Amino acid sequence: MDELVKKGSMRLHWAYEHMPVIQEIDKKFRKEQPLAGLKIGMALHTEAKTGMLAVTLANAGAEIRLASCNPLSTDDSVAAALREEFGLKVYAKKFESDEEYYANLNAVLDMKPDFVIDDGADLITMAHTSRREVLSNIKGGNEETTTGIVRLKAMAADKKLEFPVMDVNDSKMKYLFDNRYGTGQSVFDGWMNATNLIVAGKRVVVAGYGWCGKGVAMRSKGLGALVTVTEVDLVKAIEARMDGFDVMPMSEAVKTADIVLTVTGCKDIVTKKDFMNMKDGCVLGNAGHFDNEISKKDLNELAVSKEQVRDFIDCYTMKDGRKFYLIGEGRLMNLAAGQGHPAEIMDTSFSTQAMAIVYMVENHDKLKNNVIPVPDEIDDELARIKLRTLGISIDKLTEEQYNYIHSWQEGT
Repeated sequence: MDELVKKGSMRLHWAYEHMPVIQEIDKKFRKEQPLAGLKIGMALHTEAKTGMLAVTLANAGAEIRLASCNPLSTDDSVAAALREEFGLKVYAKKFESDEEYYANLNAVLDMKPDFVIDDGADLITMAHTSRREVLSNIKGGNEETTTGIVRLKAMAADKKLEFPVMDVNDSKMKYLFDNRYGTGQSVFDGWMNATNLIVAGKRVVVAGYGWCGKGVAMRSKGLGALVTVTEVDLVKAIEARMDGFDVMPMSEAVKTADIVLTVTGCKDIVTKKDFMNMKDGCVLGNAGHFDNEISKKDLNELAVSKEQVRDFIDCYTMKDGRKFYLIGEGRLMNLAAGQGHPAEIMDTSFSTQAMAIVYMVENHDKLKNNVIPVPDEIDDELARIKLRTLGISIDKLTEEQYNYIHSWQEGT
């Protein structure tokens, strides 16, 4: 076994050992074979936890093809181990060019999958545009992330979505833990790996106060930063203030910011007007899915020079001598410069993926071509398994209590 495969194998097995929920689902799937004979195309960040999801689905009987959903998010050692140790067809490497990225997505669609699992909706979008010949075979799919769900809901509103897609991102066992605690921790794992700089005492600007932004702001505060939140949502702005953070427009916040972290799922969050006001030495990182939250176009136009100053960090020097530092080419810093979310967090997220794709297989013919919420019974079952693996038991309602909260007549 060569060193790259050995390293990836160790990472895969380490992740699996810390994913007790997926272990239980894997055991069940091996026995029941709910995906027997099916072809599943996947476009996900190709790293250890994703790898164990792919292996679990293969153990359930499916033929798998896996590509990355981001040019910088592949762990090459894991991709190699998935090919060599587990025999999976993996089309992914770190530092893909745009051409390689789309060629790999096309390779997944070349299998004419029965179902797809996507992160960011590039695979699903391609199936609806340049690869429409595969649509007749695709019966349904899952989508993992906020950005992808936004795109798919827009497709559905335009009546362009041609198969049902399960909204895994908004299941409780995903967003309450993955988006908040996973993103919160992994952003700073990526930060430390990229910069080796302290956070305590610095002014951190967090753009976006959704569940991911909440996690990043919370971890920033926990690391000792002075935190400012920028928002466009009226209610979330109030929530951020009530949670103890300053709230102001980005153009104001950057004047004193040491660190700017974007977590919105939208484009052009930090643009020319912000760079014009930005403090010298500011470090910029993005945890949104696409590399368009921090405008690299504007940075390149304003800079007189650009050079790589550290692994995963480019320095842009302005005409007036100010320097700004961009982590991971403005791509997902927690995967471009780190190893992604912790295994225990992705355990419940990928268990949701596994159970949701089986639900889609069993029910796709009853579902409309829309974005479909994950059924509560899947969330509840995963929560029961997770609590059991944590050694936690909780109270149960008595029959009298149950009747009380489900009755409008009883007042005492």
